[in-house]
Amino acid sequence: MTDEHNTELLKKAARLILKDEIKHLQLVPSVALKLLKLTNDDNAKIESLSRIIETEPVLAAKILKQVNSAAYALPNKTTSLNRAVTMLGFSTVRQLALTLLLYNKLIQQKSAQQFDLLIFWQHCLYVASLSRRIAVALKHPDPDLIYTGGLLHDIGKVVLETYGRLSYSDFIESMDKSVHSTLEQEHRFFGISHAEMGHVFCLEWQLPPSILAIVAFHHNQPSEISSYAQYKTEIAIVSFANYIAWIQGIGSATYDSHPTLQSSVVETIDINNIDLEAILRQVDEDMQGTREFYNIQIPGLTTLRATLVKATINLSQINFTSDSASKQEPSTCLTAPHHSLNPNDFIPRTLEAMQDKFAFDQSIMFLIDPKRRCLTASYWWPKSIFPSSLPPFEIDIKSINGLLLTCLREKKPIIINNISEHDNPIFQQLKTTEFIAIPVLHHNRLIGVLYADHAHSKKPMHKSLLSDITPIAYELGIAMFNAKQYGLEKKHAQIDHLTQLFNKRMATLFLTPIFQGEESKLANIAIGFIDIDKFKLFNDDCGHQAGDNALKIVADILRSSTRPGDFIGRYGGEEFLFVLTNTDQNGAYVYAERIRSEIERRGKIMSRRFQGHLLTVSIGVSMYSSRFVTYKEMIEVADQAMYRAKNEGRNRIVILPDVVPDKK
Repeated sequence: MTDEHNTELLKKAARLILKDEIKHLQLVPSVALKLLKLTNDDNAKIESLSRIIETEPVLAAKILKQVNSAAYALPNKTTSLNRAVTMLGFSTVRQLALTLLLYNKLIQQKSAQQFDLLIFWQHCLYVASLSRRIAVALKHPDPDLIYTGGLLHDIGKVVLETYGRLSYSDFIESMDKSVHSTLEQEHRFFGISHAEMGHVFCLEWQLPPSILAIVAFHHNQPSEISSYAQYKTEIAIVSFANYIAWIQGIGSATYDSHPTLQSSVVETIDINNIDLEAILRQVDEDMQGTREFYNIQIPGLTTLRATLVKATINLSQINFTSDSASKQEPSTCLTAPHHSLNPNDFIPRTLEAMQDKFAFDQSIMFLIDPKRRCLTASYWWPKSIFPSSLPPFEIDIKSINGLLLTCLREKKPIIINNISEHDNPIFQQLKTTEFIAIPVLHHNRLIGVLYADHAHSKKPMHKSLLSDITPIAYELGIAMFNAKQYGLEKKHAQIDHLTQLFNKRMATLFLTPIFQGEESKLANIAIGFIDIDKFKLFNDDCGHQAGDNALKIVADILRSSTRPGDFIGRYGGEEFLFVLTNTDQNGAYVYAERIRSEIERRGKIMSRRFQGHLLTVSIGVSMYSSRFVTYKEMIEVADQAMYRAKNEGRNRIVILPDVVPDKK
């Protein structure tokens, strides 16, 4: 898709959500626009900058007050803007004037409490300062351009908050604990993301293309064929600064999930050549200089934050192979993980191969359960270690200390004995006095721990075992990642790409074995049809993007309201299907009403987004009866019940407990 075609689509989406044309919106003062368009090259005249500032007497007074403050330590007081620009430099004065103008404009906006403009301003100011410092470190020819891009990168959020038919505060209020990114949720709510809205805003106000590129693509780099690809370095710097701000808690709002660090950013910027600790210290000094002026509190962290950031952006894999390991021929231990895509096959096979090669008495793969916050013994060899009749052996991560905690935190292999850590629960459970613990990683993310001991033979655990077993753990990490990717691909064939719910084919696979089983289990089955009311109007009046967003909203509500073990899926078009197990008619009604009422509630919030159309659904439910021979008959009755709900006025539930389906 060309840049021009994409721009037209964005403008159309913006017109649907904004109260007025962007060119009529007084979001950025005209003086600020002149400053943005004033280049910083050697030909720019000091008089041009002074003349712009002089058109705003209040701004001129603030600039002079600021440059005469103790922060700049000028030898003599000055009342001349020309002299102030000469002494401080064109760049410094322009930057100060721009930030003052935007800040004063922002704090005058009337915003609901959900979107705090002061927090937003703090984030933008920090990203701008950090972007400029990184640009200087990378010897970018125009650090001031990078500063301005950082200052304006999230301007689309303010446009939506101030002039949207639905405000950004409305968006925050409607958000739930969705697995989707903030950008995707913005698309569903507004039909456009804040970055795309910022793109349209910069175009209409004729801002420099470099600024436009940063605003539009700070979350996703442009394609190589795009005209904005020439600004990939500028985009990458601001994207990197934005990421660092977020992982330190300096975000533009309290609700948001932090962005991911795109691989293209790391490929564009040589992060290893940046003294991150020094840069963060410099940015702290920058923020300290403005804290009193803006009355914004910024945390003063340097070394601790640098360590955190470096750990987070470390995308390289640890080189596990030692000199001794590299000289060995590939063993069964190393090749076993790649003989299958099923962890239940290749992990036990690897543990068995380890025992054969190294004569371990016990070997275990502990996997991290992030939800329960524990290490769980998931695979072991020999099989007699843990009887299958007993609950799995688990270690609460909060209770881990000593060397095992070092292994997890620093992600390095280690030997642990009961002399130094007599209270470690592993010694009691596995009746050993010493063991090795090897972290299992992929892209430096900890996914498990490989354990081995000589519990019965009592042989000592030599340090050389660490270098021997670490490559095996490395191969297991790759194999487990590949298995996960295979599972995702398999799942992709079962999932509706738009809503991420199961597709119609999976409904058949779910219901077939149920109807082939015992009738006693069928007695508590309910099947329901959900159909979006007047869905055609959403597509015709608001565009297909709005129709897609309505489908995604219904899918999200279904996903968050359905028990594990029950089935939800998109059956086709605007129709959804659910199958409830272990329920009765009252339980089915309570579930359906929960769905119906939540969709109605969300639809009222978003009615302006959908040009006054209310998002509601009609739901038909059929309860199992012995008269049903196949699940298809039960689905047909649910379909009939749904159409009865439509005929009775829509936005309601109809349950048909015992009906023979109409023969067509």
